[in-house]
Amino acid sequence: MTLTPIRHNWTVPEAEALLQLPFNDLIFQAQQAHREHFDPNEVQISTLLSIKTGACPEDCKYCPQSGHYNTGLKKEKLVAVEKVLAEARRAKASGATRFCMGAAWKNPPARDMPYIVAMIKGVKELGLETCMTLGMLNAEQASDLAQAGLDYYNHNLDTSPEFYGNIITTRTFSDRLQTLAHVREAGMNVCSGGIIGLGEKPRDRVAMLVQLANMPEHPESVPINMLVKVAGTPLADAEDVDGIDFVRTIAVAKIMMPAATVRLSAGREQMSDELQALAFLAGASSIFLGEKLLTTANPGVNRDRELLTKLGINRDHQWNEDHFTPDSCPIRAFHEREKRNEHYYDAMAEGN
Repeated sequence: MTLTPIRHNWTVPEAEALLQLPFNDLIFQAQQAHREHFDPNEVQISTLLSIKTGACPEDCKYCPQSGHYNTGLKKEKLVAVEKVLAEARRAKASGATRFCMGAAWKNPPARDMPYIVAMIKGVKELGLETCMTLGMLNAEQASDLAQAGLDYYNHNLDTSPEFYGNIITTRTFSDRLQTLAHVREAGMNVCSGGIIGLGEKPRDRVAMLVQLANMPEHPESVPINMLVKVAGTPLADAEDVDGIDFVRTIAVAKIMMPAATVRLSAGREQMSDELQALAFLAGASSIFLGEKLLTTANPGVNRDRELLTKLGINRDHQWNEDHFTPDSCPIRAFHEREKRNEHYYDAMAEGN
């Protein structure tokens, strides 16, 4: 029996009222909504690989990959298809069921689309779900990705429409909504959420969730990120996010979009086991496995395995012990291996 209605007519005051509930009442309501659609002791595991790093023309104030800031990040070319597939195989052996690929572009260049399509098809053939984040898409690009078999496209709203201009000026909030509309029209699953800790107010957090929850179809995946502060970016000295406030945001997202997978995303490296456990209790049911999320730190594979085991999550999961030494994490190993020129296609030419 489903007690939590699927709604598309939320108001910001309603969402604020949820956020302000006594913590125990809020978590109880969120856990109830979660159990109506998900196994509370299962967490979906993904792995995220940067397939083209740095030199992004966007000015997102939180992002170390922006070409507007000096963060010391080494720019890297588009990874060759065979290298991506090798990393996907390692990710699958480590327990991931979805392989996510991210490129630092404002929008994918036309000349690189054949390589992107080949990556999608190759990863799909391995039996993994696929997800990509490549920046803005037009309708034709979204159709091409869908025809290649892409399961999910990630394009976060980041924050509320009202606060958005304080964080990004090189694309509009409407641009983001248009890309999500193209993704949905092409038949792909939508992955869209936001970042907590950008200097926004609690009202901005719920206003972002209202935007997502009032879409004609809720996103299938809603990542809730805690800001990872990177030296050289304008938000390097942003005020820390209170852990309880962060969990409250996850709980409200789950209540407003009960059938969506709420993803506990960036920022887990700085979270305690107890905070992550509260996030799972509030309805988060997906994480990224691996020591790096694109360019920022993520908990080690051993730490994640130990935490999930301690909580009784994914109890029947078949972990491959060969992939759990600190030096054998697939994404860490990828970034530390020697990068020979023949493994890459130059995607940074012409300022991309």
